[in-house]
Amino acid sequence: MKFRRILFWTHLVAGAAAGLVILLMSVTGVVLTYEAQWNEWARRDYRSERAAPAPLTADRLVGIAAANAPEDRTPTSLAFAADPLAPAAVGLGRGLTLYLDRYSGEVRGDGDTRTRRFLRSVMYWHRWLALGGESRGAGRVVTGAANLVFLFLILSGLYLWWPRRLTPQGIRNAVRFRRGLRGRARNFNWHNAAGFWLAVPLAVIVFSGMMISYGWVRDFIEFAAGETPEAAALEPAAADADPLPRAGPPISLQALLDRAAAETPGWRRLTLRLPGEGEPDAPYTVRADTGAGRQPAHWRNLRFDRRSGDLLGVFPATEGRAQAVRYWLRFAHTGEVYGLAGQTAALVATAGGALLVWTGFAMAWRRFFPEKRKAPPESFPV
Repeated sequence: MKFRRILFWTHLVAGAAAGLVILLMSVTGVVLTYEAQWNEWARRDYRSERAAPAPLTADRLVGIAAANAPEDRTPTSLAFAADPLAPAAVGLGRGLTLYLDRYSGEVRGDGDTRTRRFLRSVMYWHRWLALGGESRGAGRVVTGAANLVFLFLILSGLYLWWPRRLTPQGIRNAVRFRRGLRGRARNFNWHNAAGFWLAVPLAVIVFSGMMISYGWVRDFIEFAAGETPEAAALEPAAADADPLPRAGPPISLQALLDRAAAETPGWRRLTLRLPGEGEPDAPYTVRADTGAGRQPAHWRNLRFDRRSGDLLGVFPATEGRAQAVRYWLRFAHTGEVYGLAGQTAALVATAGGALLVWTGFAMAWRRFFPEKRKAPPESFPV
């Protein structure tokens, strides 16, 4: 049996076995493509009606959030958008965030809108088939395996797509969607053309999903970057702050954010990490974002002395090549690494994944259950 025939049957059987899960992840992936924009729209009532002469200071807003936080929570971060009407977001750990009016200090909500709850339920289906409790691990195993199979289908599909005769006409027939086709011919054409044009973005999306599912993929990325865990453990940790306590009170949070804004022209969002009680002399770190949100290349970490407010340094958001690759893959999974255009490209590719499953199932059905042709009616002499 020839290799191409063996690969074809493996491709067909693997697609039939994992197709329903791949279809589910594709459909839910389409819904989750613009998750950040949907959540922003759902929080539209959190915005201030108009800008007052002077907003409340960052210190005051953190104090209000602490007073309204549950007993077991304390503020861990504070985020401001460049938009003066956008609320301040105070993180309280473990996924809880309070949104405050920057001028009145009113707590507008915790972001738990109906839109967010719906998108979260879709995400549960996408990641672990909406299974809960101890069964969630089994769901993660199934979706991870489906991702692995999907990558095989993409790569093997490219080999099977390759025209046996590399003529201009053969290539055109293989890469373009042809009109007027019906039935098996249409499914075959759509399957091949969509597979060709979407192979690269789908491979990126699927491989990034594998990175989220499997630790060995993350280990492989570290190994390929020459940053194995063993090597990282031998490197001395960088001293970002003087370990000895310094005299004087910490600098005000507002003054710190003002300095961070001055150091980052064109910033769109500033996020201040608040050190915990066990870090009395740790420096303040402000992440300045000049991009659309989930674009690590536009992030910079500014570290300040918490007593004097002196700038200790400006660092990239990623430390090392391996982490840079992981960050890129994480947000390439939804296309957000390239902003709205990238999200739209991911939407098209993910919807194309659903089309590949549908046309693949249709062709498999026709192969295993061919339609019986109706016999022509017999003619009788008059």
